[in-house]
Amino acid sequence: MGVEIRESPVSDDDVEEMKRFVHDYLEASVENEQAGGRMRWYPWHSAEYRYNHILNVVELAADIARTEGADLQVTRVAALFHDIAKLEAEQDEHAEAGARIAKEFLTTHGDYPESFVEQVVEAIREHSYQGDLTDLPLETRCLIEADVLDKVGANGVALLLLRMGYESRDHTDAAEMVERVVERGEDARERIESDAAESHLHRRLKRVRWFKEWLESEVAAIEPGADPEE
Repeated sequence: MGVEIRESPVSDDDVEEMKRFVHDYLEASVENEQAGGRMRWYPWHSAEYRYNHILNVVELAADIARTEGADLQVTRVAALFHDIAKLEAEQDEHAEAGARIAKEFLTTHGDYPESFVEQVVEAIREHSYQGDLTDLPLETRCLIEADVLDKVGANGVALLLLRMGYESRDHTDAAEMVERVVERGEDARERIESDAAESHLHRRLKRVRWFKEWLESEVAAIEPGADPEE
C-alpha cells in the first residue's frame, strides 16, 4: 500500500500575498484612526513593530511545529494572521476579530480546503487562551508558545529599553528594565509545554541574563546629588 502524498494548500506565492495583506492591513489600521492610532505612543502598538512581531512569531511557530509534528501550514498561516486586528480592536477582542479577517481572506483568495481554513481560524481565535495548553490542538499550542517566546529576547529587551523614556527613566535603570524581560521568561516557563519551545526559551533567557550582567558591570549607579566628576 503506497503512502499518500498530499500537496500543501499554501504555496510560497500565497504566503507572500498573505504577508502583503497583513502588512497593509496594519498600516491602514493606524492611518484610519483619527487619534493617530490606538496607543501609538507605545512602540509596540505601531504597525512597524506589530508586523515585525508577527514575522518573528511565524518563524518561531514554524520551527516548533516542525519539531513537534504539528501541521506546518496551518501553524504558519495562523501565525501570520494572529495579530492582524491588534491595532484596531481591544486586547480581549483582537483574537476573535483576527479570526474573522483570516476566514474572509482565506475564503476569497484561493481554493483552500474548508478543514484547513477552520483549523487556521480556530488557532487564531484561541491564541490568547490562558488555560492549560494541553487542552488545545497542537497547532494552536505552537502559535501560543511562539507568541510568548518573542517577548523574551532581543525584541523584548529593545522594547523595554525604549519604554524607559515613557517612564521618565535614565540609562542607569537599563539593567532593571532588562530584568523585566527575565521575569517574563520565567513566567513563560509556566506556560509552554513543548520541548522545542523550552529549548528556545533556555537560549533566550541565557542571552538576556548575559546582557543584564553586562549592563550592570558598565552602567554605574549615580547617587542623587553626587558630583559625577568626583
